[in-house]
Amino acid sequence: MIYTSELFAAAILLSWVIFVVMVLTKKLYDVMRRRGLEHNVAVYYNRKIIHILTGGLCALLVPLVFKTFILPLAISLLLSAFLLLYHRRKRLMHWFQTEDNTYEVSFCIMWGLILALGWLISGGDFRMGVLPIIFMSVGDAITGIVRNIMYRRRTKSWWGNLAMALFSMVVGAAVGLAGVLAGAVASLVEHFEFKPVDDNVLVPLASFLILLFARAFAPWLLAL
Repeated sequence: MIYTSELFAAAILLSWVIFVVMVLTKKLYDVMRRRGLEHNVAVYYNRKIIHILTGGLCALLVPLVFKTFILPLAISLLLSAFLLLYHRRKRLMHWFQTEDNTYEVSFCIMWGLILALGWLISGGDFRMGVLPIIFMSVGDAITGIVRNIMYRRRTKSWWGNLAMALFSMVVGAAVGLAGVLAGAVASLVEHFEFKPVDDNVLVPLASFLILLFARAFAPWLLAL
């Protein structure tokens, strides 16, 4: 059953995501370019800003405003289709999309999928799905921002992964030792590329599997 309050919350969160993607980051792109940042640097910053302000913030709000995974999953799939359409039509939103990958599409899909699986496996508790999404949304954004500041281009760096690990392990501690381990593994996995699979798939999947394993075989490691 979907409640009216959930529909209202979904409309607000969807509006917020659209605002961040279509208005806020477009303005930020123009500001960054005027200040001399190269196109690819501004795009990369925007992608990480979107990660935090949409994926991260919305994931934190999901347990507070939704009773089931249905609407969050529906929104994520709708947004993934919307973003993929821009790629198919070759009319990219240049301030954050790039021709060489569709990572923002897999981000949306994994956001909804992990939340849904976490809710189903835990019997209605969103927290098991929210934590891996926070690693993907905020933790990955932190490592990307650190790398962008240091190298001014998209590259892998252990300094970025260290920053991600510090954040993710501290946040993961909220759900016990399994959460700390999940945060560490997520930060390690992010460093490596296994194309065509991108880290927006590997980071939440690897950390979710650790939480799932702990729930099944070592529940004393998981405070859920």
